[in-house]
Amino acid sequence: MKRKHFLLSFVVMMVSLLTFTLGQNAQAEEKTYTIGTDLTFAPFEFQDSKGEYVGIDVDLLHAIADNQDFKVNLKPLGFDSAIQAVQSKQVDGMIAGMSITDERKKSFDFSEPYFDSGLQMAVKKGSDKIKGYEDLKGKTVAAKVGTESATFLEKNQDKYNYTIKNFDDATGLYQALENGEADAIFDDYPVLGYAVTNGQNLQLVGKKETGSSYGFAVKKGQNKELIEKFNAGLKELKSSGKYEDILAKYISTGTETKTDSDSKMKKIQPKKDSYVIASDSTFAPFEFQNSNGKYEGIDVDLVNRIAELQDFTIEFKFIGFSSAVQAVESGQADAMIAGMTITDEREKSFDFSTPYFNSGIQIAVKKGNDDIHSYEDLKGKKVGAKIGTESADFLEANKTKYGYSVKYLDTTDALYSALEIGEIDAMMDDYPVIGYGVAQKQPLATPIPREEGGKYGFAVKKGKNPELVQMFNEGLAELKRTGEYDEIIGKYVKDGSTENKVDESTFTGMIQNNWKRLLSGLWMTIQLTLISFILALIVGVIFGLFSASPSKTLRVISTIYVDIIRGIPLMVLAFFIYFGLPGILGFNIPVFLAGIITLTLNASAYISEIVRGGINAVPVGQMEASRSLGLSYNRTMQKIILPQAIKIMIPSFVNQFVISLKDTTILSAIGLIELLQTGKIIVARNLQSTMVYFVIAMMYLILITALTKLAKVLEKKVK
Repeated sequence: MKRKHFLLSFVVMMVSLLTFTLGQNAQAEEKTYTIGTDLTFAPFEFQDSKGEYVGIDVDLLHAIADNQDFKVNLKPLGFDSAIQAVQSKQVDGMIAGMSITDERKKSFDFSEPYFDSGLQMAVKKGSDKIKGYEDLKGKTVAAKVGTESATFLEKNQDKYNYTIKNFDDATGLYQALENGEADAIFDDYPVLGYAVTNGQNLQLVGKKETGSSYGFAVKKGQNKELIEKFNAGLKELKSSGKYEDILAKYISTGTETKTDSDSKMKKIQPKKDSYVIASDSTFAPFEFQNSNGKYEGIDVDLVNRIAELQDFTIEFKFIGFSSAVQAVESGQADAMIAGMTITDEREKSFDFSTPYFNSGIQIAVKKGNDDIHSYEDLKGKKVGAKIGTESADFLEANKTKYGYSVKYLDTTDALYSALEIGEIDAMMDDYPVIGYGVAQKQPLATPIPREEGGKYGFAVKKGKNPELVQMFNEGLAELKRTGEYDEIIGKYVKDGSTENKVDESTFTGMIQNNWKRLLSGLWMTIQLTLISFILALIVGVIFGLFSASPSKTLRVISTIYVDIIRGIPLMVLAFFIYFGLPGILGFNIPVFLAGIITLTLNASAYISEIVRGGINAVPVGQMEASRSLGLSYNRTMQKIILPQAIKIMIPSFVNQFVISLKDTTILSAIGLIELLQTGKIIVARNLQSTMVYFVIAMMYLILITALTKLAKVLEKKVK
């Protein structure tokens, strides 16, 4: 009996063990690894014209995953972010053209090298005069500044007796070779091979100089099985020949016959002498003012470069996102580029280009916060986002699931300030914006991997300027083929464009770097106020006299004018004059003139009432006495009533002048760069909102106090 029980127990145990083992194997087969990679390192990882990530690293990884029966969740984070993600265990491994070095081996476990890089010489396709280093005597050889190629050329210059010419980027290299400015060029051989594959008129010659080896990496002591699978899969790919096929797809020597006629960019004929492109003014790293006051960013550089490639002229207007949308819809701008997400709703009003940037959204917390590592940790916390953004939609959709509350703010700098003072526990924004903030020394950390976001597009009004969209698409495809697109993106997303020589995180540094722009904004504010107020005085006095006239017709005209102008909010009035009126008149109104008209109309309505009140404050008996003595109405007003009324009006005029000065801040909505908008632009770049707005507040305080004191002196003299 005992024996039967023993046998039964043994069978049950074996069945359980077998079930557990099979379950474990099934689980292992279905395991998904999250792999970080770079964003812009052609030909290893980059976005193709469809917006999909491809490249040697990407194709190798997917091929190895298929071979070794595991799944991959690819996270294009950028090289530095991928390293941090591996270290913080947000991803399981990374593949990003990462050189295997002794220093990195202290923190990472590497696979067998999957690619041996190196330097290579290239000449113009079809040239047979240069086949090796010995043929370089007396020739000009070019390389990019600060690269291994430049170092190699310096080291061997005396040996082979050539002249060196340096360029900042690959485009300069290729152009120099094309126009004969250089006889040969040197660069990383995969970069040259990729250029050849994408239609550059090159061929590789001479021997390849040995460079560093690239490896797949995991955190030291972690995911050992992943390294083993990668090595086994790589070995299989090499033995089957698939490895060479993947390399050949992206790297060519230039000696093969290329039959792809579609690789060359098509030139589209522009239909206008110049195109007006509207854009945002404070959306770093896509468009913002640098420390020299010049607009730059991903959007700016892309459009400028595409205009060069397609030979059309552009005029940028940096007027803010909402104003840019309205400018395109009203015909004041031909197109807009402002980190604009392509949506079904917007496609009803706009025609979009091919997506030029795949965005994403990410949670950020205050640096040093160890309480938040996942969405689950947000329970009971307060998370901030900008109104109407993808981040806001994401947070709203998931707040019940994760148990947090949402606080909405208007701008990125407001988010940073709220996080700094503890008003919110975390914030969510577009990942390149957060990355730029980190680069600008904002005390932020990103403990949760980013969410995939929308695609940004270049937009024109529905059915208008189709050739402009075609030119943008052709130019964008060309930039991606040559790798220049990756350079533009990498310039801002990877390093945050931290070119400022002065540290703007200090008060002194902020003033030193921005005092000229602040004074320029102040001067614009003063101009707007003075010109509009002088014109408003003229118009206001006329309608004020109308309102006090014995003529009923004139009084009615004045009343209608005042009621209409005072009944329309100032911002609505500005929008109507700048965006709406051109549709009625048939021509555009310059933004400065639109600002002057807006302030003039608004102030004149109030001045009219001041004049009417001043005249009515003079005792009516004086008018009657003067008329009984035989003086005319006009003579009485000129000699008796107005001199007394003016003394009464002066304090109100001073008050209205101060109000007009403050009202200039509203004109930033139509793109005028007055003092407040100047501050917003500076904050968008350096993210030091407290210091910048404090300085602006002090400038307004000093200006208004000085004007008030001056007016009081004038008032005393008049009295």
